[in-house]
Amino acid sequence: MSDRQRTAIFIDGANLYATTKALGFDIDYKRLLKDFQARDNLIRAFYYTAMIEDQEYSSIRPLIDWLDYNGYRVVTKPVKEFTDSSGRRKIKGNMDIELTIDALELSPHIDHMVLFSGDGDFRSLVEAVQRRGVRVSVVSTIQTQPPMIADDLRRQADEFVELAHLASRIGRDPGERSVRAPGDGPRRDFAERGPRPNPGLESRYGIRPAAPPSDESEV
Repeated sequence: MSDRQRTAIFIDGANLYATTKALGFDIDYKRLLKDFQARDNLIRAFYYTAMIEDQEYSSIRPLIDWLDYNGYRVVTKPVKEFTDSSGRRKIKGNMDIELTIDALELSPHIDHMVLFSGDGDFRSLVEAVQRRGVRVSVVSTIQTQPPMIADDLRRQADEFVELAHLASRIGRDPGERSVRAPGDGPRRDFAERGPRPNPGLESRYGIRPAAPPSDESEV
């Protein structure tokens, strides 16, 4: 068995997108995954985003499909549209609950949680995970005005990682962007998966819950 720390990554997609745009670079998600796999025993990498389901084409769909076939566990839900008191149409799509539940369920099986978000609503989650003996790193930035990370979240984290300092490791070279003809689907580097089983600790996370010692190893 490897003595490297067991790590899980949780990416708040909308928050990370806004943060990288403010910093002026894009994330290369293949490089990000490989960077953590090289240093840690990476248990899971989650990506959370809300989507408008009735749109004929969504600009984020190619990214979602690529992530889903290339090592990430993608969690999505439809956004809600509503009209406020002033008659303005607004869209709401918050993934905080989904990310929180996954992190708490997985916490007994990891040593290190890496949260890519600056959303202060996650402070209580970070505190709860820490009480379970898990070290928590939060990745965001203080190099924008205003900073993209809430101060109370930064204070709660065991480690704050400045996203701008990771650009050389996980950033994408703008020249690497490929040009696709309209209607082209996303590239898939892995063989397509079959139908997924119903959600559960083993099927969702690829690991088995605590059980008496046996010869079975983690998936």
